[in-house]
Amino acid sequence: MHSHVDPWRHEHVFLGESHVRNERRIRLVVGLTLVMMAGEIVAGTIFGSMALLADGWHMATHAGALSVSAVAYAFARRRARDPRYVFGTGKVGDLAGFTSAVILAGVAGLIGFESFGRLVHPSAIRFDEAILVAVLGLAVNIASAFLLDQDPPAHEHDHVEGSGSHAHHDHNLRSARLHVLADALTSVFAIAALCAGRFLGWAWMDPLCGVVGAAVILRWSFALLRDTGAVLLDVEPDPSLSQRIRERIEGDGDDRIADLHVWRVGPGNFAAILSIVSDEPRAPEHYKGLLRGVGHLAHVTVEVQPCPGKHEP
Repeated sequence: MHSHVDPWRHEHVFLGESHVRNERRIRLVVGLTLVMMAGEIVAGTIFGSMALLADGWHMATHAGALSVSAVAYAFARRRARDPRYVFGTGKVGDLAGFTSAVILAGVAGLIGFESFGRLVHPSAIRFDEAILVAVLGLAVNIASAFLLDQDPPAHEHDHVEGSGSHAHHDHNLRSARLHVLADALTSVFAIAALCAGRFLGWAWMDPLCGVVGAAVILRWSFALLRDTGAVLLDVEPDPSLSQRIRERIEGDGDDRIADLHVWRVGPGNFAAILSIVSDEPRAPEHYKGLLRGVGHLAHVTVEVQPCPGKHEP
């Protein structure tokens, strides 16, 4: 009769080390964004300010994207031990990051389209109210950025041999930061442009800054799409990690790696499957021991085949 938890089994929980902490920070930022959004929409309705209404609904799109990040954290944590997810739920954050990047690109496109339209067909701007909105929005974004950019525990900064510069990124948290930075960027550009229009009469600065800001945000979103898409498609996370694995295995006698697959299963967690041929094959545990301390390998599967005299260079 087997016990409920068999000692020879292992779990596939590959969440980031600060998963719970990051989830809590995201929730605080969502709450802060929702409060600011509601305040702007209510004030815009009461005072008849289109600037307030427009910025309020703009913040609504970011609140929605940030909510996606919050839901992803909760889902990954609650289903972390669900056996239906054969390699755990560590990639849920990357899926949320990819989704947020798509939303961010859409927002950038809308901002750019509207700004270009106003360059061609200028409209009256209520500078005083618009400046107030931009300052309030920037204050909220600074507070949100502070919440999301607090330093993680010291050991999370430790560089692990064989890991790339993006190997340990929590792309879900990164997507939330990009939404906050995008809002902050638009607020900074808006303040500068509106002040130029208010005091220098350069009304054209407002839509021009909108176009520039949209281009910068679009670039950020494409970078996030590239990085999260690579994780979702199991692209090799870092060639140097695979090279380090080969050096550890093939530097031990006549062993050779016939097939090697390395991919990311969660923030700071990697899986590897190795097919090894050898004149004098040893137990898989021997080869797993050789890989201890290499690139945060959280799940290693080793297959060993005897192949005398068939693999010399």
